[in-house]
Amino acid sequence: MADLLLNGHFMAHADSDDFGDLHISNAADTPMHPNAFDLTDAEKIEQITDHFAQIMNILGLDLDDDSLKGTPKRVAKMYVQEIFKGLNTQNKPAVTTFDNKYKYRRLVIERNIPLQSTCEHHFQPIFGVVHIAYIPNNKVIGLSKLNRIADFFARRPQVQERLTMQIAEELKRALQTDDVAVYIDAKHMCVQARGVEHHGASTITAEYSGKFLNEATKQEFLMAIHSKMPD
Repeated sequence: MADLLLNGHFMAHADSDDFGDLHISNAADTPMHPNAFDLTDAEKIEQITDHFAQIMNILGLDLDDDSLKGTPKRVAKMYVQEIFKGLNTQNKPAVTTFDNKYKYRRLVIERNIPLQSTCEHHFQPIFGVVHIAYIPNNKVIGLSKLNRIADFFARRPQVQERLTMQIAEELKRALQTDDVAVYIDAKHMCVQARGVEHHGASTITAEYSGKFLNEATKQEFLMAIHSKMPD
């Protein structure tokens, strides 16, 4: 076990469990091994089905029971085709941008985008909202594409800090501008359903770049996402 540097202070003998509980991530890319795409989705589902059946058997569950015998296959399909489909770059949404013919130069904000992800430390759900803003340069993007980009990166095992950065970096690439802001407010079931079991806690992360590093622009964005919708 190695010493861990946190906020300038060393914590002695931190193990892998400590890293998970401290919510530390040291890379913006999702950790993937070199052979991640050697198997087809069908092959992954088949293997996960077998392995999950073993887990259920170890827990003492009767896989001959009508209610349980289909569970391993259901879980495998859910992992590959639904909640972790963002691991496969073939599922990345096609992002179409348009020329900014009207020369719009103020904030474009898509707020309260529903977020569903999975904590990579305990494989527990993460639920919340994403707020995205950008200032157009030469390109604008269809609003629904902002939702699709956020959902793509959320559909994989994640830490919220990395998710925030991945969405921001993809937007900067697609829009060809650094003037991007991403703000996530989410609840983690690894906090609510286990460990401290604190049901009211939520986690906020934000990434600002370009003109959003200007305090006035940042505050305009924050005021907009926190304002109440008219009745």
